[in-house]
Order: sequence, then C-alpha cells, then structure tokens
Amino acid sequence: MSKKILVVDDSRMSRMMISAIIKSRQPEWEIIEAEDGVSALKVCESIDIDMATLDYNMPGMDGITLGIELRKQFPDAHLSMLTANVQEAAREKAEAAGIGFIGKPVTEEKIISFITAGEG
Repeated sequence: MSKKILVVDDSRMSRMMISAIIKSRQPEWEIIEAEDGVSALKVCESIDIDMATLDYNMPGMDGITLGIELRKQFPDAHLSMLTANVQEAAREKAEAAGIGFIGKPVTEEKIISFITAGEG
C-alpha cells in the first residue's frame, strides 16, 4: 500500500539521506520534504500524511510543537522525532506527545525500522 511520509529537517542533507533510504525501501511511497515546522504545517493543509520524521531543533518551531500539531490533524499517523538531542528530557517530551524517538546520526537501519513500524 502506498503511503505519504513527511520528512522535516532544517538540514537539506539529512532530508536527502532520509528520503533516499525510504525510496530505496519503498519506491512507491510519496515523500514530502519540509525545512521547518511552519513549512510542514503549510504542506499538510493540502495533503494527508501517514508518517513523519521530525527534527527536534529547527528554527521557529521545534519538533515537539510540530508533532503535537500534526497529531491533532493526523491522530493515526506514525510520528518520530529524529534528533541529535538525545537528552532524556527531549525523549520524555516526545513520548508524552505520542511521538517516537530516534537518535541521530541517520542510519539505514534506523530509518528502515521507523518505516517498518509504520507500515502496519
């Protein structure tokens, strides 16, 4: 089944890496990229998403705030924070908001694990 996945990260390189890994595993999925939370919410005005990876530290709106907003719009979406901020406080905030947590660096195993969990 085809899915729509949102990749939000202020690093273009991170977005490219994540997208490439997803495409290699699920070439039929639609990948939408956004460089920050405001852009991500704008894109989601016109599409429905099934999954999203969210960077924690971004200009304007952090990933937790974005995740909370996305959760309101897409209660069944598989959301995960993908961040270099591996402090326990960040992990606890993500979990409290119903958002998974993946520590950077981005690896193929981590992204495949994320998409496999969201395929159900």
